[in-house]
Amino acid sequence: MEASAGLVAGSHNRNELVVIRREGGGAGGEAARRRAEARAACQICGDDVGDGPDGEAFVACNECAFPVCRSCYDYERREGSQACPQCKTRFKRLKGCPRVAGDDEEDGVDDLEGEFGLQGNGREDDPQYVAESMLRASMTYGRGGDPQPFQPIPNVPLLTNGQMVDDIPPEQHALVPSYMGGGGGGKRIHPLPFADPSVPVQPRSMDPSKDLAAYGYGSVAWKERMEGWKQKQERLQQVRSEGGGDWDGDGDADLPLMDEARQPLSRKVPIPSSRINPYRMIIIIRLVVLGFFFHYRVMHPVNDAFALWLISVICEIWFAMSWILDQFPKWLPIERETYLDRLSLRFDKEGQPSQLAPVDFFVSTVDPLKEPPLVTANTVLSILSVDYPVDKVSCYVSDDGAAMLTFEALSETSEFAKKWVPFCKKFNIEPRAPEWYFQQKIDYLKDKVAASFVRERRAMKRDYEEFKIRINALVAKAQKVPEEGWTMQDGSPWPGNNVRDHPGMIQVFLGQSGGRDVEGNELPRLVYVSREKRPGYNHHKKAGAMNALVRVSAVLTNAPYLLNLDCDHYINNSKAIREAMCFMMDPLVGKKVCYVQFPQRFDGIDRHDRYANRNVVFFDINMKGLDGIQGPIYVGTGCVFRRQALYGYDAPKTKKPPSRTCNCWPKWCCCFWCNNRHKKKTTKSKPEKKKKLFFKKAENQSPAYALGEIEEGTPGVETDKAGIVNQQKLEKKFGQSSVFVASTLLENGGTLKSSSPASLLKEAIHVISCGYEDKTDWGKEIGWIYGSITEDILTGFKMHCHGWRSIYCIPKRPAFKGSAPLNLSDRLHQVLRWALGSVEIFFSKHCPLWYGYGGGLKFLERFSYINSIVYPWTSIPLLAYCTLPAICLLTGKFITPELTNVASLWFMSLFICIFVTGILEMRWSGVAIDDWWRNEQFWVIGGVSAHLFAVFQGLLKVLAGVDTSFTVTSKAGDDEEFSELYTFKWTTLLIAPTTLLLLNFIGVVAGISNAINNGYESWGPLFGKLFFAFWVIVHLYPFLKGLVGRQNRTPTIVIVWSILLASIFSLLWVRVDPFLAKSDGPLLEECGLDCN
Repeated sequence: MEASAGLVAGSHNRNELVVIRREGGGAGGEAARRRAEARAACQICGDDVGDGPDGEAFVACNECAFPVCRSCYDYERREGSQACPQCKTRFKRLKGCPRVAGDDEEDGVDDLEGEFGLQGNGREDDPQYVAESMLRASMTYGRGGDPQPFQPIPNVPLLTNGQMVDDIPPEQHALVPSYMGGGGGGKRIHPLPFADPSVPVQPRSMDPSKDLAAYGYGSVAWKERMEGWKQKQERLQQVRSEGGGDWDGDGDADLPLMDEARQPLSRKVPIPSSRINPYRMIIIIRLVVLGFFFHYRVMHPVNDAFALWLISVICEIWFAMSWILDQFPKWLPIERETYLDRLSLRFDKEGQPSQLAPVDFFVSTVDPLKEPPLVTANTVLSILSVDYPVDKVSCYVSDDGAAMLTFEALSETSEFAKKWVPFCKKFNIEPRAPEWYFQQKIDYLKDKVAASFVRERRAMKRDYEEFKIRINALVAKAQKVPEEGWTMQDGSPWPGNNVRDHPGMIQVFLGQSGGRDVEGNELPRLVYVSREKRPGYNHHKKAGAMNALVRVSAVLTNAPYLLNLDCDHYINNSKAIREAMCFMMDPLVGKKVCYVQFPQRFDGIDRHDRYANRNVVFFDINMKGLDGIQGPIYVGTGCVFRRQALYGYDAPKTKKPPSRTCNCWPKWCCCFWCNNRHKKKTTKSKPEKKKKLFFKKAENQSPAYALGEIEEGTPGVETDKAGIVNQQKLEKKFGQSSVFVASTLLENGGTLKSSSPASLLKEAIHVISCGYEDKTDWGKEIGWIYGSITEDILTGFKMHCHGWRSIYCIPKRPAFKGSAPLNLSDRLHQVLRWALGSVEIFFSKHCPLWYGYGGGLKFLERFSYINSIVYPWTSIPLLAYCTLPAICLLTGKFITPELTNVASLWFMSLFICIFVTGILEMRWSGVAIDDWWRNEQFWVIGGVSAHLFAVFQGLLKVLAGVDTSFTVTSKAGDDEEFSELYTFKWTTLLIAPTTLLLLNFIGVVAGISNAINNGYESWGPLFGKLFFAFWVIVHLYPFLKGLVGRQNRTPTIVIVWSILLASIFSLLWVRVDPFLAKSDGPLLEECGLDCN
């Protein structure tokens, strides 16, 4: 694709396609024009010299570059002097040219295909050929003309299962069918190769002069290879038995290399039994104690405060169920370790072309005024400079707000990347986001030995500061929108002036044919994408934008793996992608992995992490526990996906080992057991009506084109009808883009070679049109799943239901880092959005309580998903439970009767189990106690505020159809460090926790005043009530601190008023006791004495 092609905007529905070229064309355009001007005419015939095989100007003479066209070059070699007219040097044979006399003594590689015109041999078993044949076949509706006949090709299995063995190519194996050319037959059949037993296999004739080993027969070469392999294995065993200490490198040099390359790329690191076993024991003990505790609570009601007792028991039962849902998915925690050196030995050997899989990066942004362009630019720069082969990396930026500010900022970023990327790779710096690299307060000279590093670092910092000024100038200019809208450099109006009604836009800023860095090296591809938006369409917010990127990337690059990042999450570890590939490309575990999730780490958070922004307990405890079951849930960013898993395929099934019979049982018992099994099988083998095989493929099937609903037991189904049905299923599943549908058949990725860049761009505009997903399975079974604003939970849940497993990868250096909201209001709004998404899933058909049974979802994994959608409902019992202490203090009643010795034992045992569980959990996970305590505090703060509002808003949305809109949380603060931490922004979310604080403070004052008034005997019952109230106040302390002021500078007026109001209220409470029984006069009793 041309990086200088300009902005491509258009609408498939309106049949519009416009190419807007930038003024000046950028560096890529300048280079192209210089090449065009420098290209001279042929000095022999006067025609243009034309292009060579690499797309550059044709060069006939490598000595003087005398301009000669291809036709004159071939004529001079065939009929003329075979020498350059200018320097008289003999023309060398170029690739694709016929051989002439005198070429035999030249060094070079044989080019049989170019010399004799041989093409297409052996392509029929290639998935690329399969997909292109699918592309050439007409779609059944919406596109294309009449179907063309397609001749089936017999699929003959090779002796090596289709794999290249040493130097014997596939076409030289034992049986190579002579494929029949031409048409044949008028029936329209499915355009994919399949084995047809009716077509005779014609073996290739054998040349007697050649050795049989050239044809794949094992008479000589096979035995030699087997003997060599056996000898290597024997030497390996000998080295291992001796400990490897005597290995001095002599003998077979490939032996240690082969041994290392065959090792697994990752391994599980189980938690030591000395740490995990006590943790499991205390969980069982806590369950037993809970049983006795609830037995006592239910069997001993409080008659004079029955309502309070009933509410408390209901709340405690709910908390116990919530604890079980959260606790048991942490029963099998594991950690993992990767081996990057083995990955390089296997797939990225030095001096050889890299065999690492390509990766498409997705970055999503909406509003550049709330998500600063400089933050997005740093994320893009960290992607472009990642430690991965440049031809394997493509970055797609989704601008869902169609902002010209984002477009221009990305253009500036692409120019600065030409300096930044070679600097990062030359000096191997970390992190590779310039803003955070130049801000880190460390010794940047550590491990740096190059003498030019300091000089180049200073120059790069100056260049980055100039780049920041240009970005800031764009932001300042964008504050005031012109009345006529934005215009581009060539004077044409910006297509996205109307945010809600604009065509789709694609701009390739960097690519293979343009945009090299300052050192002349190739840069990764960078593509700007803004999907089409029209009134009356549901665009599904972020999930719809991600699905549009899936389709665009499939058309343009089609990497087998995807990585999505929020615009504020940059790559902190340049080897993070290699870490993920250790799992994805592992031949043992990689086939069933749908995604690799990395933990979220954050910058710019204060040391105390008052509002639990780091979420350490979730990422370092819960996710490790899930990794030991079926894998972590998808958290929305920092995740590497397998593209085939996003397409709705089932995970490959593992083959069961053959069953073995036991000889220790009597023969009659075995016969009885076999007969019973046979009867059960026969009862279950009744003909079924239909067997849905949608997107189910065998483990070693490549590509997966066993699609559609296949009816069993219906003989005589014609082949052409079956092909039409399959294509209809593909169209209804993936949409009406023939290029995209063909790309889905390429399991290992890759683009279609038969498509031109212009046609790919046109098809890319088609797949991002607003009506493309209508009447398809996008958002239902394919891609990011719709139905909730937290689309990440739904997407990962659907994959796990298909039998896939996920992996949790925690590198020593954090893979990604992002920004988190600092002040309390933004943090609560973020939590509100997550909780509302869980409530939406709870009311949807994808609720884990009733969806996905009979699939591949494991039982404990379902527990985790149920907990992720039930936790907002805990806010209702939590709010009631936090109100009970104040009511008890004000009324003088309590939720429990007077405790006996046995009851005290169960209460104390429960509290001890709770504390010991937390301590042991911190011990095996390595989480600090302050992080654990902040998580407990914010669980209460978020529960009585954001979660509560999410429940009510979810009910309004589901029952009344009242939708709520959310503002994007801010991603950057002011220049002062932690300036937003103490910024007070009033919001309705603060009402409930503020009311709880006031109620409990009033209750404490009232309880103490009442105890002072009533004497010494009232202090004993008061102790339990005060403990209950202080439990609430301590958990809400960070919220209270956020209310009253800055760090250690609480306003004096707040302190004065707090003391004054508390004193006045205490004196009034002592003087007027509202709970004292009122009467007209003093209460008189007979004392029994005769006063007369």
